[in-house]
Amino acid sequence: MAKNLNSISYTVLLLALVMASTGILKSEAQTCGVGGCPNLVDRVFWGECGPAPFTGTNADCCTCCVAKFGSPPVCWAVVEGSDTHCHCYKKK
Repeated sequence: MAKNLNSISYTVLLLALVMASTGILKSEAQTCGVGGCPNLVDRVFWGECGPAPFTGTNADCCTCCVAKFGSPPVCWAVVEGSDTHCHCYKKK
């Protein structure tokens, strides 16, 4: 039993390392505006921008957020959610 758990642990670790090294875990979100805020702990939700569903890219979302709220305070923008909204974030 211990051998099986050990093998599973190593397999999971290997899978996580492969995902991290290939960029699968990287966010496609857009640092935008003055300064940016790429760290999750540095930003809070500010508002939505554009139509729902938002059909543009994260760069389009950034442009929309900066036009609507200004930069600063906008420092991060991403198209997210099951209904694909453009979400704008500001620094804490």
